Amino acid sequence: MIAHALAAGSTSRTPDTLLTACTGDGHPSPGIACRLVWDITHSGSAAQLTQVYLAGPASLILKIAFVLLLAFLIRFITHRAINRITTRAATIGTGGDAAHGRSLLPERSGERRRQRSQALGSILRNASTILIFGIAGITILGDLGINLAPVLASAGVLGVALGFGAQNLVGDFLAGISILLEDQYGVGDVITAGLTSGTVEAVGLRVTRMRDVNGVVWHIRNGSLQQVGNQSQGWARAVIDIPVPYNQDMSEVRQIMTDVATSLWEQPQWQGVILEQPKVWGVQSLSSSEAIWRLVAMTTPPRQYEVERALRESIKGALDARGITTAPTTIVALAGADAGPGTDAGPGTTAAEAAAAGAAAAGAAAAGAAAAKAAPAGGGAS
Repeated sequence: MIAHALAAGSTSRTPDTLLTACTGDGHPSPGIACRLVWDITHSGSAAQLTQVYLAGPASLILKIAFVLLLAFLIRFITHRAINRITTRAATIGTGGDAAHGRSLLPERSGERRRQRSQALGSILRNASTILIFGIAGITILGDLGINLAPVLASAGVLGVALGFGAQNLVGDFLAGISILLEDQYGVGDVITAGLTSGTVEAVGLRVTRMRDVNGVVWHIRNGSLQQVGNQSQGWARAVIDIPVPYNQDMSEVRQIMTDVATSLWEQPQWQGVILEQPKVWGVQSLSSSEAIWRLVAMTTPPRQYEVERALRESIKGALDARGITTAPTTIVALAGADAGPGTDAGPGTTAAEAAAAGAAAAGAAAAGAAAAKAAPAGGGAS
């Protein structure tokens, strides 16, 4: 009886082997550490402890380290490629501008291209970093045994909620990216956004900051910009309108404006500002007293206003030297209900003469009104 029990107990106990000690619990084959401990001790308990508390965590740590190392390596390669592309984009095209004596200033073109390339490079680097480490984080969570299905489902629901709740914010960011990609405007440009005009001081992904001529700083959401007028891209045009008397010789006025514009064009201080020789377009409009002459000049932005002021001053001085004055303003003086069209000053009438004629008309109207009042009284007395 005792012998039978001992035989049954001996047959029911399974002897420790390499496979029984180092396999199971998701480990189909023995690991290196567990195999080494078994070869040294031939102890199933020691091999199982090594497998559970040493080989398992060490293997997990090595997997996490490998994923992080791979993520950093991919991030380094991606950032290097982005920096090379943006650097090449910042230098392409500057040589062509420098080849022309009178063109868009090379330093301005290069600086604008460099700022735009840096902004786009920063956006691409940040986006690639978020994408790479996001994938690495999901991979590490999977290695830790975390069920990713609820996490991904929650992230999807959260993304949908944020998309509906922050539509304006998302629209602002997308509009900001489009502004940078399409180079609609940049720092230093003079733009008109709606009813506001000013110089751009900062272009962000969400807000554009600009300062108007009065010094007021405006913060404009990128998503709210429906149309923007840029006065600083490529080239600008100075437009000057000069009024002269109607009966003035047209050929003389054209010659004076052409000589003044050519003289300004040839001055050294304007060599890098005026891109081509100014042109006299001719008479822009006519009235009974004046003719409006127009002169235009292509300039580098935003120097067109400075060129306009210089041309106006020079043309005014040249006209004064030739005895040509600007066309006088027609003044119409009305006095009382009986004031007729005779009070309209003619094309050659000066302001003083028109004022005197108006005063005389007013006196005559007052005298007529007094005589009209006195007439019924005299009739009654007779």
